[in-house]
Amino acid sequence: MSLKTLLPQRIGFGTAPLGNMFRDIPEDEARATVDAAWNDGIRYFDTAPLYGAGLAELRLGEMLAARPRDEYVISTKVGRLVLDETEEGVRDQGEKGGLFEHGRPNRVVNDYSHDATLRSIDDSLKRLHTDRIEIAWVHDVAQDFYGDEWIGQFERARTGAFRALDRLRDEGVIQAWGLGVNKVEAIELLLDLDEPRPDGFLLAGRYTLLDHDLALQRVMPKVAERGLGIVVGGPYSSGVLVGGPNFEYAPAPPHILGKVARIKAIADRYGVSMKAAGLQFALANPAVAAVIPGASRPDRIAEDRAALTETVPADFWRELREAGLVDPRAPLPVDD
Repeated sequence: MSLKTLLPQRIGFGTAPLGNMFRDIPEDEARATVDAAWNDGIRYFDTAPLYGAGLAELRLGEMLAARPRDEYVISTKVGRLVLDETEEGVRDQGEKGGLFEHGRPNRVVNDYSHDATLRSIDDSLKRLHTDRIEIAWVHDVAQDFYGDEWIGQFERARTGAFRALDRLRDEGVIQAWGLGVNKVEAIELLLDLDEPRPDGFLLAGRYTLLDHDLALQRVMPKVAERGLGIVVGGPYSSGVLVGGPNFEYAPAPPHILGKVARIKAIADRYGVSMKAAGLQFALANPAVAAVIPGASRPDRIAEDRAALTETVPADFWRELREAGLVDPRAPLPVDD
């Protein structure tokens, strides 16, 4: 099924913050944020077992339990199993290693096998208090987590998770599947295979106003040509685009801060918010089905919604292009 057909709107809610990403989020604040998203009309929620070792799924399931199930779409991820035993010491989770230190203490293991994929979905259904999920993403099977071993992990997923999800989709257990990654190479590799048959991809941080060149070159045209779709995660590049300190889950380096400052100077002259610039840039690409900014506070939801409908002058986009701040091949709203 086409992601653009399946997803109810072009903006969703990324639930990584509900897993206590970066900080210990009080339960009432987490609930107020999900309620704000629902009241604002958001009906697509993306989550994962990794987020707080199941915490995000547990919270989301509890907070959506009273909502009509036919009115919203859930995507979650496979490739990580949350065990009942606790884990002590520093977790090896690649670039996300310290993000969820305030999450649950449960041990999380990586497993892209066929049987683990089935177990992962079953476990997620229980945590989410639901009888189905619409989309399953194979999580983080890329070099940012596995270094030189990533191809081996990809091969395990190819013969395990990919085939399991193909079958589950064909049987109607799920409606769509693909990769949920922070790197373009894994998507490119999967697109080059004759089988299996993914429906789309969640690409986090690689198609943003700050970082989009490689995605434009390697995957966006192929995705569009095949009628698949991309869900853009992390559209604010871990927050640095909208005034936060982090890029790629770590303190932003000087060259990124410099680029943000140049974009903001142009945005300020045109009276454009940085959130509007970030979201509308991503959505201008025909391969993009939706964006899923994460939020941990209710007021962020209203800001994201307003950014989608904010009027952005065509000259703003043209100046970004002329200044070399966006790739000349990148589709812009002004091109419509």
